[in-house]
Amino acid sequence: MLRTWFGAAIAAAALWASAALADPTPADLVAPSAFDFYVLTLSWSPNFCEANAYKSPDQCGTSNGFVVHGLWPDNANRPDPSGCGFGQDYIPSTVLAGAARVYPSRGLAIHEWREHGTCTGLGPAQYFRAVKYARDEFTIPEKFARPHERFSMPPDEILKAFAAVNANLTPQSMAVTCERGELVDIRFCLTRDLRAFAICPKVARRSCNEDSISIAPVR
Repeated sequence: MLRTWFGAAIAAAALWASAALADPTPADLVAPSAFDFYVLTLSWSPNFCEANAYKSPDQCGTSNGFVVHGLWPDNANRPDPSGCGFGQDYIPSTVLAGAARVYPSRGLAIHEWREHGTCTGLGPAQYFRAVKYARDEFTIPEKFARPHERFSMPPDEILKAFAAVNANLTPQSMAVTCERGELVDIRFCLTRDLRAFAICPKVARRSCNEDSISIAPVR
């Protein structure tokens, strides 16, 4: 699991939570490009599919709870990189097959590579493996495992639920986003080497400020 320490950070604006996993991150998954931290975004699929099933039949045709939306390079005090075009545009079918084990749809995987993966300095195969590596580090709270009835929860309680089951994760490293009173996603900040949570005021301060938000059941 991820271990935490606090230290000086880029432009004194971000503090990093450091790190010792059971094993080091594979060297080929460590991003060589210059950005400050990653944002791993897990979307709550039932809420998305209630309003957008026609947009993503692959995602909404199966039962999903949290699904990977993306792993995005981000900066503390500079514009966030996007659409960098440093890597190949074409993604081999074998690589996309691997991405299908991470993302809920092929179209989303392609979009995420072109918009965000190309800014990491990794190739598409390595980027998709990095996304899976990051996602596999997280434990989902039992309440969100497979809820069969709609329920509501304050955003800060959602943050506490994730912190309770993920060692050294704090609200300073994540955010809950909402729209029209419903859960959209949860965002987690990670260091570029995927070895730690990054404390990211820029992301955390955008967390939903509703008193309570609605969470649709898994179908």
